[in-house]
Amino acid sequence: MTGTVVVGVDGSASSLEAVDVAAREAELRGGSLHVVHAFVWPTMKVPLGPSVMGPPEGGLRNLAHKTAEQAAARAKSSQPALEVTHEVVSGDPLSVLTTESRGAALVVVGTRGLGGFTGLLVGSVAVYLAAHAECPVLVTRGRKRPTGPVLLGVDGSDVGDPAVGWAFEEASLRGAELVAMHNWNNWSGPVAAGPGIQVPTYYDADLFRAEEERVLSAALVGWQERYPDVTVTPRLVQEYTRQALLSASEDAQLLVVGARGRGGFTGLLLGSVSQAVLHHAECPVAVVRAHREHGREHGHAHGRGHGHGRGRGHEEHGEDQAGRWHRHDGGGHGGGGHGGSGGGPAD
Repeated sequence: MTGTVVVGVDGSASSLEAVDVAAREAELRGGSLHVVHAFVWPTMKVPLGPSVMGPPEGGLRNLAHKTAEQAAARAKSSQPALEVTHEVVSGDPLSVLTTESRGAALVVVGTRGLGGFTGLLVGSVAVYLAAHAECPVLVTRGRKRPTGPVLLGVDGSDVGDPAVGWAFEEASLRGAELVAMHNWNNWSGPVAAGPGIQVPTYYDADLFRAEEERVLSAALVGWQERYPDVTVTPRLVQEYTRQALLSASEDAQLLVVGARGRGGFTGLLLGSVSQAVLHHAECPVAVVRAHREHGREHGHAHGRGHGHGRGRGHEEHGEDQAGRWHRHDGGGHGGGGHGGSGGGPAD
């Protein structure tokens, strides 16, 4: 598998941790790493060069390039064989990294950058990208160097299906066990299919549990055959989804969820469970959105890299790249995030 992994950096400790994770992800994929720093200051009409009385290497523009260069050097030192490029792009982190996601196999960001407000558990850039990026987004958080299985939140919905495929692929790349968790509780019982339709006040819990077992099994069908090297442990848990996933994340190396599950309200881009794990999980979290144009099809990560034909350190966007993640078998807010100098399951 090939493709470009994009990492947003702003010089914060959290973004540097994201660089380490992104470099490893790129190496696992046999792809390249593109380090991006969103340079928001030009939009604020402030001086960008060094001051008259200051050193020639001073100024906001030089600082932005230094931030990107140092992050790229860090990635190269951890993965010497990896192709690493870096770029400074004018704009706010939200729009810059969303644009970069159009040609990426994966976007990696930290939980909270230099522009974050003290006390926030996760930055606005991480949350925004999880809801709007056009490729999977991995947010580094939780334990340092986590070990354990890849944990997948399964809800059985069509929009959650791409997350299942991505989790299998990631477990295969990492040589890790995959724990596929599906949760149910009394509130997961029958719901009205439309206005005026009555819901029984009583239902058989055993029959309902059997149905939830079927949902979990059906979600894994085909993927186990596609990835025979992955050891899969299905886990049906009678507990609220958020609590169950957060508890299980304490022993996982990665948690994978869809952006919005079957319990979500129409129109929401990021469900309550996805938001909860982004804020509180004890391991990195990957959010995999379903894109309408791709449908419910099987596939692999694609992505043409940014490393070819793109200059280092330029303050403008390159041409959009093809190759967003999809499946194919026919079936400016600078605060609180990374990449800028300005700063699933059933719901």
